[in-house]
Amino acid sequence: MKPIRIFETHAHYDDKAFDDDRDNLLRSLKEEGFDYVINVAADLRGVDATLELTREYDHVYGAIGVHPEMVYELNENTFQHVREVAMKDKMLAVGEIGLDYHGDEVDKGLQKEWFYRQLELAKELNKPVVIHSRDACEDTMTVLGSKEARGIKGVMHCYSYTVETARELLKMGYYFGIGGVITFNNAKKLVEAVEEIPMERILLETDCPYLAPTPHRGKRNSSLYIPLIAEKIAQIKGIPYYKVLEKTHENAKNLFLKGK
Repeated sequence: MKPIRIFETHAHYDDKAFDDDRDNLLRSLKEEGFDYVINVAADLRGVDATLELTREYDHVYGAIGVHPEMVYELNENTFQHVREVAMKDKMLAVGEIGLDYHGDEVDKGLQKEWFYRQLELAKELNKPVVIHSRDACEDTMTVLGSKEARGIKGVMHCYSYTVETARELLKMGYYFGIGGVITFNNAKKLVEAVEEIPMERILLETDCPYLAPTPHRGKRNSSLYIPLIAEKIAQIKGIPYYKVLEKTHENAKNLFLKGK
């Protein structure tokens, strides 16, 4: 059997949670079979930090964008900087971008404005998007179904909505980022969605340092826990574990590396 190779599609190694062991951990991933790790920016600091990580580690790539909760950082000048970094060759996507209505004081108008602007950037650069959507299903689907988003490919990061919404996203051509939540005892809705989503549209992600899978829930997450996620998907799909790793690796290459 061929050696198992892994594609981690969503990590935040610029987070301070990795300040003590970032270098050792990232170097160990190469030894553990990780061909690709996408570090995903969430704010302007993360944009610059992601750029540095991609320069330092040959297996680390980037997604460049500003998270909906951080779009107050954006103006024409800062957005130009985001554009310049996103244009670089090792930046495989625009993200994470989207809508997040969780919490009391949410500027929905500002989030939508910069969601559309960052979708336009993805179209301009011909790169896929990494979508963050929390408690904002209806508006997210409206934006993704708009003419502005037509033709854009991407992944719904940390998918958390229903089977019905998944069916609509499948029609739009989106992939689904599945992480540690799939192993939680209360993940019935997500399990049902993964049962429905074909393997051809599933990507593996951790969102580390957040959302560590069981039995590490509540602790710092890392890409080293991806096997636990793959094992759960294999169980749900009734296929061998190595097939999950193979297929998700192929899927991620199709989305992020096509034409490279």
